[in-house]
Amino acid sequence: MLRWTITFIILAIIAGILGFGGIAAGAAGIAKVLFFIFIVLFIVSLIRGKKVV
Repeated sequence: MLRWTITFIILAIIAGILGFGGIAAGAAGIAKVLFFIFIVLFIVSLIRGKKVV
């Protein structure tokens, strides 16, 4: 699950750079969506990663 969160954050950063640099107008919107998916997956991975003793 952590690999997916890293993948999504990298995609969000790349899409943000392309969108805010003026190369692609829709990339900024995609970056926002990918960023929120990253946040959700990161929180889920933190919750599932904790081991209860």
